[in-house]
Amino acid sequence: AQLVESGGGSVQAGGSLRLSCVLIENTGNPYCMGWFRQAPGKEREGLAYITTYGTQNYADSVKGRFTISRGNAKGTLSLQMSSLKQEDTAMYICAAGFAGSCSLSASHYSLWGQGTQVTVSL
Repeated sequence: AQLVESGGGSVQAGGSLRLSCVLIENTGNPYCMGWFRQAPGKEREGLAYITTYGTQNYADSVKGRFTISRGNAKGTLSLQMSSLKQEDTAMYICAAGFAGSCSLSASHYSLWGQGTQVTVSL
């Protein structure tokens, strides 16, 4: 099984982007799916997660600007990003967890994508 992200790119500050993630060779519907990001020289940061029941949580850094959602097909995930800031520039990574708990901590996820780059310019 693997996760594949798409939708990254370059955008001006204040703009929007929508990221997508799909689970290939699905081994089951992940209980928890989330988005993380990592900028050069910084630690990986959990941004948002959503469970199979639709429960969501967001990091303070993106709350009110980013919206996470799951598609009807199993293992599909999106992240709608708006009011982007230069500090949002990073590699955005999709993750899936199959256990019955979920959080913004990387320890809850067992499957990771390769990431898609988002660059926000002034």
